[in-house]
Amino acid sequence: MMQIGPYSLDNNLILAPMAGVTDRPFRQLCKRLGAGLVVSEMLSSNPLVWQMDKSKHRMDHTGEEGIRAVQIAGADPDLMAQAAQLNVENGAQIVDINMGCPAKKVNKKLAGSALLQNPPLVQDIIQAVVKAVNVPVTLKIRTGWDPDNRNGITIAKIAQDNGIQSLAVHGRTRACMYKGEAEYDTIKAIKQAVSIPVVANGDITDVFKAKHVLEYTEADALMIGRGAQGNPWIFREILHFLQTGQQLAAPTLQEISSVLLEHVGNVHQFYGEYAGARIARKHVGWYLAEHDEQRVFRVQFNTIEDAHEQLDALYGYFDTLHSRA
Repeated sequence: MMQIGPYSLDNNLILAPMAGVTDRPFRQLCKRLGAGLVVSEMLSSNPLVWQMDKSKHRMDHTGEEGIRAVQIAGADPDLMAQAAQLNVENGAQIVDINMGCPAKKVNKKLAGSALLQNPPLVQDIIQAVVKAVNVPVTLKIRTGWDPDNRNGITIAKIAQDNGIQSLAVHGRTRACMYKGEAEYDTIKAIKQAVSIPVVANGDITDVFKAKHVLEYTEADALMIGRGAQGNPWIFREILHFLQTGQQLAAPTLQEISSVLLEHVGNVHQFYGEYAGARIARKHVGWYLAEHDEQRVFRVQFNTIEDAHEQLDALYGYFDTLHSRA
C-alpha cells in the first residue's frame, strides 16, 4: 500500500488538486466513491490573499474524513514556508508543493511549472518548506518545461535529496499545457531514477488506461484529475478493475441523479446560495455531458440564478430521463 511519511493510503488512487474543482464537497464525494487520497485546491503562498473568501473556502477542511492534503503554490521560499506552516496549523497533514500547474496566471508569477526552468530555486523552495513543517511534504511536477527540456529526472533527484516524501508527475511539459497526449516514458524513467514513491498523472480517464499506465510506468500510484470531473465513480471503477480484472457496471441513472443532486446541494451549502449556484454550473455540465449531448438542458440550466430553482430543474430533468428509460 502506498505510504507517504507516516500515512498509509487506503489505496493507490489519488484525486489531483484542481483549482476551482477539488473543493471540500467534491473531495468528500471522491473519497466516498473510492479515492485513497484527495488533495485540496492550490493555495497561493501570498499572505495578502489568505483572508479572501476564495482562500478561506480552499482552506476549509471541516468534517473531512481521511488524510488532509493541501497544495501550495508560489516562487518565494520564505512565503512558501509560511504558507506551509499556516496550512499545518489549519489541520493539513500533508503539504504538497505545486510545480505542475501550466496556467499562465500562475506561471506569470514564476510559480507552478515555470519553476522547472530554475533547479536551484526548486531546491531552495523544497528545503524551506520541508524545514518549516513537521508533516510529510510532497511535490507535483511536469516532465519539464518544453519537449526539448524534459528535466524531470533532475528535478526528481533534487526532490528526493531534499526530503520530498512522494512525487507526482504529469506526463506533459509546461509548454504542452493540456494539449496532445500525455506521455509516460518520462514518468517511467523518473520512477527508475529515484526510490521515493512516484505517482503517475495525465489522461487517466478509464480503467484500461489506468491499468496500462500503472503497469507501464511501474509507478506506486495513479493521480486522476480531469477524468474525475463529472465522474467521481472513476475511483471505485479503477480500484475494482485493478483488484479483480472485472469491469464494474456503470452507475445507474438513479445513482447519477442522487449523487449529482447531493453534490449540487453541498456546493450551495458550502459557498452560500448565490456563489454556490454559479459554481454548481460547471459540475452539472461535466456530469451531463454524455446525457445532454445537444446541450439543450445545460444551456437553460446555466441561466438559472437561484439555488432552489437549480435543484428543481435537475429533479425535472432526471424525472424526464427516468420516464424515457
